[in-house]
Amino acid sequence: QVQLVESGGGLVQAGSSLRLSCAASGGTFSNYAMGWFRQAPGKEREFVAGISRRGGIIYYGDSVKGRSTISRDNTRNTAYLQMNSLKSEDTGVYYCAAVSLTGAPPRIHREYGSWGQGTQVTVSS
Repeated sequence: QVQLVESGGGLVQAGSSLRLSCAASGGTFSNYAMGWFRQAPGKEREFVAGISRRGGIIYYGDSVKGRSTISRDNTRNTAYLQMNSLKSEDTGVYYCAAVSLTGAPPRIHREYGSWGQGTQVTVSS
């Protein structure tokens, strides 16, 4: 299975931007659909965005639609999540996830087989 490491989180002010990265190793990255999820304390893990193996199919969660962009660079084995106009409710631990499949990226976290350790994003208002 592919191993994933997230980076790019931090403490930022509301209205600012962040770019999260997810570096993959140990597998053929282009075989995997990628997803970003987040989890705030006391809440369920929430789908943020997903991208298919070649980047042709992209989905966003309603809470970030219009403010975020998911992308991937298969030559660098890395997926990205650009988040703009951050709000306090965007605070949480952000995880990237991978699943080996062809087609649309799942929106359900249980369908992903590999997970990173997470990176904390804190947005102060």
